[in-house]
Amino acid sequence: MSNKPRGRTFDQFDVGEVITTARRTVTEADIVNFAGLSGDFNPLHTDEVFAKETPFGTRIAHGMLVASIATGLANQLGVFEGTTIALLEQTVRYRGAVFPGDTIHLELRVADKKESSKPDRGVVTFEATIKNQRGEAVIEGQWVLLMRRG
Repeated sequence: MSNKPRGRTFDQFDVGEVITTARRTVTEADIVNFAGLSGDFNPLHTDEVFAKETPFGTRIAHGMLVASIATGLANQLGVFEGTTIALLEQTVRYRGAVFPGDTIHLELRVADKKESSKPDRGVVTFEATIKNQRGEAVIEGQWVLLMRRG
């Protein structure tokens, strides 16, 4: 029995295609655990009294936490499993806050594909948009991945 990757190859992505993940609610535990893991105890994320005095009026999730959850949601799709060679670049533009209890999902649009000088791989550029439960973009950016070819 062979160990065949279930992910999609460079050739199986079509420019313009949109891939949407499942949803995930950002919890209080996520925020606390991320603060401990990252060492980012900024009071905007960890101190409700402080956060009440900010324009948000309450604590918000770390932007990098939200971006990290999005990579997990993308992985759960299976389309990158065993066929991604490398994440070459990732840009992140924060557009809105994510609050404890918000539910997010990721939309990936295949923006571009470029063949590599090596015949066994190619570069796929995705426009990445993380949206909340109201359909508002909270993070926008780009993911550039080096993918195996079929």
